[in-house]
Amino acid sequence: RPERMNQQNPPRQRGTFMTDLPQQDLPLPTEVPQPRLAASVILLRDSPGGLEAFVQHRVSTMDFAAGMVVFPGGRVDAADESGWDYPSDLLQRHAADWQQSSICSGAGEATKNAGTVLSAAIREVKEEAGLSIDASDLRPWANWITPTDMPKRFDTYFYVAKPSSGAEPRHQTTEAWQSLWMPVADILAAEAAGTLKLMPPTYYLLKEIAGFATVDALWSAEHDVVPVLAPVGSMAAFLKERENRR
Repeated sequence: RPERMNQQNPPRQRGTFMTDLPQQDLPLPTEVPQPRLAASVILLRDSPGGLEAFVQHRVSTMDFAAGMVVFPGGRVDAADESGWDYPSDLLQRHAADWQQSSICSGAGEATKNAGTVLSAAIREVKEEAGLSIDASDLRPWANWITPTDMPKRFDTYFYVAKPSSGAEPRHQTTEAWQSLWMPVADILAAEAAGTLKLMPPTYYLLKEIAGFATVDALWSAEHDVVPVLAPVGSMAAFLKERENRR
């Protein structure tokens, strides 16, 4: 199972990329939960006012990321390990993009694991947004690992995606009360004003994406995936710092 693979090859700690995550001087926990593999998809489209992302406002009763604005996604399931037939050259490109991440740390398993995570990403977009998206329309973009002091941890693989013309995601997940396209600039402005909340990966990824004028500009940009293992205490410190800025 993907979780077992991840336990055998835990994520290696890397320096943060395009982040200034606040830190707290906290002791390491005595028992560190193993992160579960997950996939998340940043659906993007062009608009006259700049890039828009399809986001979901999670309900306040969820046991993870309650009340947060997130991208469609979820954990990798055992069913994602088989049943797909992606082009070998595509999987090789994805494995090269993920080369610093935990799924590529096992000898000879990189392309298979890349296919497993890709399958989860495609499945989650279908389940949560009712959108069938082609594997060629997803590009590996980021890898974030939940801090070791959190009770529920994920090793999450983020893709940017450009749905084909006419393909329209919709709101259909019970985990969120609303799903919609929002200008990236408006999401960040609303977060700064305190009218919505973002998890640290969502916040920093949107800040990065906001630097691109069009989907094609982002798609063609040189971009290395550098895994981010957020520091102990960074989640609470991030939320406190954002609250204090308002």
